Amino acid sequence: MHDSSDSTTASLDGIHQLLARLQEKLGVAIKTADALRQDRVRLEAKIEDAQSRIQHILSRLPEQNDTRQLNLLGASDPAPTNPDDDHEPTTH
Repeated sequence: MHDSSDSTTASLDGIHQLLARLQEKLGVAIKTADALRQDRVRLEAKIEDAQSRIQHILSRLPEQNDTRQLNLLGASDPAPTNPDDDHEPTTH
């Protein structure tokens, strides 16, 4: 009967080792899932920010019947134009 006791102990040791490995893998999976959840929250915040910026830009667009020049960046006029100058303004 001594042999059956040794084999039972060996089986229990194997099961304990297997459970320890599974517990370790489960811990890694939980940490990975938490990191993915945090990344998703960050990405959702970035998406909401981008959507609000897009909405802000869209709200500044003129109506289709408005023929005035559109300035989305809100920059002031470049240098005053000379009526005799038929060249486009430069940026340098």
